[in-house]
Amino acid sequence: MKRPTIHDIAREAGVAKSTVSFALNGLPGVSEATRQRILAVAGELGWQPSRAARALSAAQAEVVGLVLARPTGLLEVEPFFMRLIAGVEAALGADDIGLLLQVVGDDPQHELEVYRRWWGQRRVDGVLVVDVRVDDQRLPVLAELGLPCVLVSSEVPGSGLTSVGLDTKAAMVAAVAHLRALGHTRIARVSGHADFQETVLRDRAFAETAGPDAVIVAADYSGERGAAATRDLLLSGQPPTAIVYDNDVMAVSAVGVAAELGLDVPGDLSIVAWDDSPLCRLPHPALTAISRDIPGYGAAAAGALLRVIHGERVPDAVFGIPELVVRGSTGPA
Repeated sequence: MKRPTIHDIAREAGVAKSTVSFALNGLPGVSEATRQRILAVAGELGWQPSRAARALSAAQAEVVGLVLARPTGLLEVEPFFMRLIAGVEAALGADDIGLLLQVVGDDPQHELEVYRRWWGQRRVDGVLVVDVRVDDQRLPVLAELGLPCVLVSSEVPGSGLTSVGLDTKAAMVAAVAHLRALGHTRIARVSGHADFQETVLRDRAFAETAGPDAVIVAADYSGERGAAATRDLLLSGQPPTAIVYDNDVMAVSAVGVAAELGLDVPGDLSIVAWDDSPLCRLPHPALTAISRDIPGYGAAAAGALLRVIHGERVPDAVFGIPELVVRGSTGPA
């Protein structure tokens, strides 16, 4: 069926197109009786406002952007981003705002090109920025463009950009304290990308709480690199008795490595995962994990971005309280 237009409404209501436009947009110059008659005709015809036309008249796209500069293979198995996006969509959907998602692979420069194109073509009203790096070259570019944005990250001093982060230190303290209470002294950490700001903050918190024998090995969040890092640690001269992982994918891969080497979990090796996605309940034993409300985190970041887009000065925020969920993968040293 042909989509009804304001011309159709005007013909059925017996009024001018300008009168229909005033009535539908809530503008003065139309009597209340005429406005109600026009709205009734519009409803009968099944008319819906055009998002494109409304965005053009309001100089807004009514769309928020999110670029993921991660290998597509990792995104296939990493639950974090799908949970984050679910929360973002929930917050945006309440205001009828769309989400434009683009995956550019492990290429930050391509990400900058996407931001410039989106903003130049007014395809988005703002963006959520993930995977903030140390000395991140994206941040001054975003500030220079004037593109409204929120960093899905801990605060970046001096950036002038709003951030919504998670309490990394409290989460790490909870994980290490649990292992120390079980008698573990040789505790290791398998981290994500070494140049990510969150990795640096977690490394620092781990070093402060795990003691002088703590070991940190950098990986990339993938199961392959997580397994390789685990194997290297367990075959070293002083293997750890417990390992804390930077995501659930790497922690699950560690269970397989332990079995391959003839080690019992948790008898010989205790494992702590991060994020507590459904992956943590798949292995046997199920994984002890730091649980965080990732959908809620996404919703909080999206809500902050909508406020920034509307011109508010939004302070940096820390979302939620991490909780250690103890399962079968941790036991006495």
